[in-house]
Amino acid sequence: MALESSERPSQPIAKFESMLKTDDVYFFDAEDFEDIIHHYLNHGKIALAKKAIKIGLQQHPVSIELKLLNVEVLVFENNLDVAELMLDELQLLDGSNEEIYIQRANILSKKDNHEAAVNLLQKALDLAEDSFDIYSLLGMEYLFMDDFKKAKENFMRCVSHDQHDYSSLYNVIYCFEFLEDHEGAIQYLNDYLDGNPYCEVAWHQLGKQYFSKKMFSEALTAYDFAIISDDSFIGAYFEKGKVLEKMGRYEEAIENYETTIKIEDPTSHAYLRIGKCYEKLGNDDMAKYYYYQTVHEDPLLDKGWLAITNFYIQKKNYKKALYYINKALNIDGENSDYWKRCAHINSCLKCFDQADYAYGQAIELGDNELDTWLKWAEAAESNNDLEDAIAILGRGTEFHPESAELLYLRAGYHLLNHDRVNARLVLTQALKKDSDKFYLFQEKFEQFSQSEWALDIIASAKKASR
Repeated sequence: MALESSERPSQPIAKFESMLKTDDVYFFDAEDFEDIIHHYLNHGKIALAKKAIKIGLQQHPVSIELKLLNVEVLVFENNLDVAELMLDELQLLDGSNEEIYIQRANILSKKDNHEAAVNLLQKALDLAEDSFDIYSLLGMEYLFMDDFKKAKENFMRCVSHDQHDYSSLYNVIYCFEFLEDHEGAIQYLNDYLDGNPYCEVAWHQLGKQYFSKKMFSEALTAYDFAIISDDSFIGAYFEKGKVLEKMGRYEEAIENYETTIKIEDPTSHAYLRIGKCYEKLGNDDMAKYYYYQTVHEDPLLDKGWLAITNFYIQKKNYKKALYYINKALNIDGENSDYWKRCAHINSCLKCFDQADYAYGQAIELGDNELDTWLKWAEAAESNNDLEDAIAILGRGTEFHPESAELLYLRAGYHLLNHDRVNARLVLTQALKKDSDKFYLFQEKFEQFSQSEWALDIIASAKKASR
């Protein structure tokens, strides 16, 4: 049955869904269809939104607003060519509709033409009565263009219009942070809080800004106010715990982390922080318990496995440390941090062939830190493979051409390998690069200070480097 317009359902969404389940046909005003479609789009129910658009256009075939919502869905689904053709038709009908420019801007944005998108959004601003949604879109376009100053200005306009627009508030602070203007962020948040003293989101963000400036007392106060504003705000308890850790107040930090667990389901991050606090307090049993809880809760959290491994390394219980790092590698063999830690443990156990292999794996997985190259070469040398150690240092120099340390170590290995020619050449390079670090060579290869032929090479290298 069809309802007359005077019999509009009081709950359009419920009536619409009821209609989909039956053979009944209800009549809706175009505005009702707009509300229904917006509801489904806001909840990510694209299929239902498309059904509503189809039925809506059947009942209101000349509705420009419904056609524009159809364009919005087409753009979302990357049917850009079809969307542009529809916009061309709509612009002939209503060239002063700002939504046409907004959708054209969305299409250009998807094509990475952000400057052109900004120009169209500026035109939409000239036509719009309510412009703050457009300011939000402009802010996003400027973010894509890495123009954080203009992005910040546009998001600020959104917040000034709607002080509960927390998405824009977060974006404002993100821009301040990217510009490394923590003082500006603090001033902005304090001004915002003058008019919104019970906004837990703003207090939380203010605490993070103070924390980044190591103003721990101020950060603690901000988090306390966030909790006063909303005593179930998990993020504030967690961040407060981090501040208390930095202040050495580990027992209080534990209390705050435990509060997050009481409010909501436990998280691996909370367990990890509690474990670290107990370790700082010297309570090894509780530290181990919470580290085990961490990896049980989230076996993919690398910080959990590394925390257990480091715990046993500090206790010099290398066999236990190796057991846990191997468990971690069985779960994620592509983690370079795991391989590097595995290499260190094997070096401590004097299993240099295993250490050599593990350092190689870490490098292959993208760990190109100077320290890794140096330790890999030392592991190869300890494994009585000087040629390999020299080759490793040569590869490391490609990634760290500024490092004299790699050259001094390589020169020493050439000497150990009785390659006097290359030893002289590499040592000369090292001295030219940084003669002040010659002590590294002297400390590592003290045996050559007594060798006449080695002293001759060193003297000639020093002369050549001048």
